[in-house]
Amino acid sequence: MIQKALHLFAGVLLMGSLSAAAQTPTETPFEKQLARIDIGVEGVGEFNTQVSGPILASGPNLGQTVAAQGSNTLGALINIRYIARPYFGLEGHYSYARYTENFSGPGTVAFVSSPYGVQTNVDEETLGYIVTPPHQIFGLQPFVSAGAGTMKFKPTARGGEGERQQYRMGYYYTAGLQQEYSNGKFGLRASVRQIFFLAPDFGDNYLTILKHTSTFEPGVGFYFRF
Repeated sequence: MIQKALHLFAGVLLMGSLSAAAQTPTETPFEKQLARIDIGVEGVGEFNTQVSGPILASGPNLGQTVAAQGSNTLGALINIRYIARPYFGLEGHYSYARYTENFSGPGTVAFVSSPYGVQTNVDEETLGYIVTPPHQIFGLQPFVSAGAGTMKFKPTARGGEGERQQYRMGYYYTAGLQQEYSNGKFGLRASVRQIFFLAPDFGDNYLTILKHTSTFEPGVGFYFRF
């Protein structure tokens, strides 16, 4: 009787474990890949550096020094990331800002001798490589990334002085920290970025100095994971 009871008890345990296994959802390969993707939104500051140099195009302004600097403002940054493993990941960025590109200098053209501003929308579209080390810093997940893409300078209808749209190649680096919540489905992120590009001249030879400038972008925001 005892032996029969033990066999019966073992059978009940086996059926229970099989039932529990059947009820436990298994993650599909697609779901595993989807869990490696996150989408983030950040508010960023836009702090532009000043560059100056001689006008390169031939004409009455050849050699005259012109300084160019975008005004400081706020913008928005959207990113999507795929983290395959701690030291390998890919990311894409789209950012938007509006500011005034200011030109000044002692040139012979009237507007160059006093500040000349072109209000422009600036769109950034870049792709990059991201590293998320497995160790934490003060309980926060660090990350660094770098990449390249395009920047579109599109003068506005009212403040753009009739200037033409222009594209520039951009190169960036990013460093930041993030903290996950809700079992990794949601998190907060803070970062600093810097993007380098050729100062826009909107195709005007009297503004062509061909000097590289940069925008420094501290930002803070959130992200969610599928």
